[in-house]
Amino acid sequence: MQMASFHWKKNQQLSEEYILGTEKALSLFPSHYGREADWQKRVQWLDGGHEPHADRKELTEVLRAYNTRVGNHDAALNHVQKLVDHETLAIVGGQQAGLFGGELLVLYKAVTILQLAREWSAKLDRTVVPIFWIAGEDHDFDEVNHIQLLSNTQQIEKIKVEHPTGQRTAVSRLPIASEVWEDALNKLDHSLMDTEFKAGLMERMRAVTAGDATLSDAFARWMALIFGEFGLVLIDADDPHLRKLEAAMFGRLIDENEAYAAALVHSQTEVSSAGYAIQAEIHPDGANLFTFAEGQRLLLHREGDLFTDKKSTVHFTKAELRDRAFTHPELMSNNVMSRPLMQEFLFPVLATVLGPGEIAYWALTKRAFEHFGLQMPIVAPRLEFTLIEGMIKKQMDKYNFSLADVLERFDEKKQAWLDEQDTLKLGEQFERVKASFVSSYGPLVESLQTINPGIKKLGDTNLAKIVEQIDYLQHKAAEATNTQFDAAIRQLERVRLTIFPLAKPQERVYNGCAYLNRYGHAWLHTLLETQIPVDGLHRVFYL
Repeated sequence: MQMASFHWKKNQQLSEEYILGTEKALSLFPSHYGREADWQKRVQWLDGGHEPHADRKELTEVLRAYNTRVGNHDAALNHVQKLVDHETLAIVGGQQAGLFGGELLVLYKAVTILQLAREWSAKLDRTVVPIFWIAGEDHDFDEVNHIQLLSNTQQIEKIKVEHPTGQRTAVSRLPIASEVWEDALNKLDHSLMDTEFKAGLMERMRAVTAGDATLSDAFARWMALIFGEFGLVLIDADDPHLRKLEAAMFGRLIDENEAYAAALVHSQTEVSSAGYAIQAEIHPDGANLFTFAEGQRLLLHREGDLFTDKKSTVHFTKAELRDRAFTHPELMSNNVMSRPLMQEFLFPVLATVLGPGEIAYWALTKRAFEHFGLQMPIVAPRLEFTLIEGMIKKQMDKYNFSLADVLERFDEKKQAWLDEQDTLKLGEQFERVKASFVSSYGPLVESLQTINPGIKKLGDTNLAKIVEQIDYLQHKAAEATNTQFDAAIRQLERVRLTIFPLAKPQERVYNGCAYLNRYGHAWLHTLLETQIPVDGLHRVFYL
């Protein structure tokens, strides 16, 4: 396996400085993934049996039922059973339920979870279970209903499914009709090149989307097919059986809502005072909880003694909302601020695997963890990869393009290459001709002023038009020259579209199906089976 590492600076300053371990950023977190002593302290804290936490036996029953339902592998079910043991710990990370598995970064997050679970199982000589939390409760359907693929015509194609109802509710509650799935699958089939792996890939895709599956169910089945044999345990945040386990924590979040919100505001002030941008705005009257009503997922806030939503669709007293959490917990839901606390309540989390944006908003939860007698787990950055295929690497070498050239100065480098091919030095010749013309014709035009100002003005216009015509000819000559290198330009554009599409990291744009179609699962298994340190670096993986 050929792999190179480099530091890709994050757009989020807080995440960037946390990953690098700067003192200012670390003051906002209780620990750091780069300090082994902090991992050991976290183990000791978990072994202390701190409250509150969910009953492990009930948790394993919920996990077993869900993983069985989505067809997860025996290796994952064995991991579920080991969670009964109070010695067992967990590495947890999650993502929204994207169409056909979502972006490549989803695969990399699962790889990171598995890598860390394996590493710390060995270091601690005790079971550390990898758990992938599917955010099926999220309602932003447009964020997860599509994938993007690079076509053979060098276009970024989008495949999407339309919202089945238009209601603002959890994606896990929106079955997709079989004909809608079939249309999306046909588009995927058409977009993928014919390879030895294609038939098997499409067969698996049809299997995971069968039966009017929701995006969440299809996503879970897909993740089970890819990662189940490596023991990845799956759970949907919106699973009604899981909600019953969460009722007690929902009760505390409601009972202590004012103090909870104040703790979040406290952390927000600390983050802002440290000079960092706020990733998620905290409001003193925000409940930081959702409820389901009238087919919608509604974000709650406090108005006096009541909990209500923005449009005043529902109103609850604290007692009524608390009763709702215990009698109908499936009608409650977390937001980004309460989800970390709920994760901590449910699982013995040694570390949580997060992307850059997630790291930034987790900093806002530090005081909330403390308020509830909890401790924020180790925050570990997700592994990052850019996949570079053999043909792309050959083209980069052919035109002497480094990865930094592609990421930082592609247009300049491309133009410099084209300029090198200009053996006639047309640009220089045209500039000399224009300079010579202006230097000889200009004084003549100036002298016309003594005859008549109108003639001088006509001369200026004439001069400008002649220069404009020279520029026009220069442009046409450049176009004709570049036509000779159309193939090279197309090859270079494919390099850019492969590595840095839409001026974003590859992993944040493309879906994994195209790579699984071209190379099968071998490359992904290599990432899983090779020990790769979780160190915040970006890795280039040459396929």
